[in-house]
Amino acid sequence: MSAPNLELPVSDATRDGLAAAASAGVVVRELHELAELDEVYRLYNSIWRPDPKNPPVTTELLRALTKAGNYVGGAYDGNTLIGACVGFFGAPAEVTMHSHVAGVSTAARGRNVGFALKLHQRAWALQRGVTAISWTFDPLIRRNAYFNLTKLAAHPTEYLTNFYGPMADSINNADDSDRLLVRWQLDATTVRTAAHRQPASAATGSGADAGAASSSGVAATGSHLSPRSGPASSAGGGGRSSTLSTPAGQIAEMLREATVLVEVGGDGRPVVGGSSGSGGTVLVGVPADVEGLRRTDPGAAKEWRLVLREVLGGLMADGARVTGFDRAGWYVVEGPGKGLL
Repeated sequence: MSAPNLELPVSDATRDGLAAAASAGVVVRELHELAELDEVYRLYNSIWRPDPKNPPVTTELLRALTKAGNYVGGAYDGNTLIGACVGFFGAPAEVTMHSHVAGVSTAARGRNVGFALKLHQRAWALQRGVTAISWTFDPLIRRNAYFNLTKLAAHPTEYLTNFYGPMADSINNADDSDRLLVRWQLDATTVRTAAHRQPASAATGSGADAGAASSSGVAATGSHLSPRSGPASSAGGGGRSSTLSTPAGQIAEMLREATVLVEVGGDGRPVVGGSSGSGGTVLVGVPADVEGLRRTDPGAAKEWRLVLREVLGGLMADGARVTGFDRAGWYVVEGPGKGLL
């Protein structure tokens, strides 16, 4: 079997990465020098404020990774590092990378710095013959789900329960570290379309895993959702109405007919209803700000974790596929055997 011809994707990826960086007002470049790597360590510490005994990375680890030819990229506003992304190669036969951690300074939110970082990483990987990058993110954080599944067009492949163990930092607040593992097929048409579509504006933030530094939104197929909100299906038995950003055409009709399995109740806690027994399209909601809940109502945050683990994790374990994330806070899930949106 011959190797794929990546000449055109590499050229496109380089162009799109430069355009995203220019739009964000940053310069994104690969980092090697010890002083630069120490900047990454200090930036991550300022974002997560972790347990000193368990930082996201150390300067020594970054030094070893770069010496071995792995990826550390940084986004600079002038001389100030405001975002960074770290990844390493997978097994040789897989031609893949794992993007371990990414973060953007809270002062840089709203500038699409995370998007620029990921497009730089994509171009860097394609130049080296890598055709897919995987990473994990917290499925309870809306902006990260929107960024990963819509803006980047990555596809969830597995729900991982408490993957890193409890994380004692300012973002996770000792919560269990359930994660969604996603695969970003760098040369796929959907990814190329998403990368070429420069966003007008989107919030960027921070998170515990790669890709967590940004937000985005649209189905993983690249279909646009409009900002208009309309009624969605009610959760079974309760007569509650939910909001869903409504796209045009056939996709809109499919989503209107979807079954709501989890939604946000009036008290901010999860409400479970409906049934996925029909194998059709279902919607699984997440709270608007789980990080805030972890600070103000840890019990509610824990309840959300357990519900999402049972419902979304259970669906994926049974063969269902997450095919998109709606801006209003809904995972769009198709039962086994149903086509993508």
